[in-house]
Amino acid sequence: MDNQKLDTIYKTVSDSIQGNIGGWQFYIKQTPLISITDENHNRMRIISPIADSNTLNEELIKACLVANFHTALDVKYAVSDGVLWSVFIHPLRELSEDQVKDAVSQVYYANINFGTTFASTSLTFPGNISDKKEKEIEEKPKFKKF
Repeated sequence: MDNQKLDTIYKTVSDSIQGNIGGWQFYIKQTPLISITDENHNRMRIISPIADSNTLNEELIKACLVANFHTALDVKYAVSDGVLWSVFIHPLRELSEDQVKDAVSQVYYANINFGTTFASTSLTFPGNISDKKEKEIEEKPKFKKF
């Protein structure tokens, strides 16, 4: 994978796109995603802002950590600069086209499923989340959504 191939992929999977090679901002169903690459260091990331991290209560933060283990799969919830993000980070050259498309999908779904299922796909790894705890997570949390 390289920046030229990423540019082509992002243009095919997004509703709109702007930016330059190596730094794109694009939208899928009005959800913003950003991709940044560094070909010299073989790194890339796809990120999507979810919420002001200062508005998250302890229960939501814990739910994100549990999701990072069970339901977020190849993406993770992370905080940087006061923002909660859904994040995919990977070496650039080793990625296939299908992996990039899957990563975009997972970043998008982790964003829109925040506060409910916290899932990036329909696949989850089993865990010890009780029915009571799952119901609490599914309740509408109070936070400032972007």
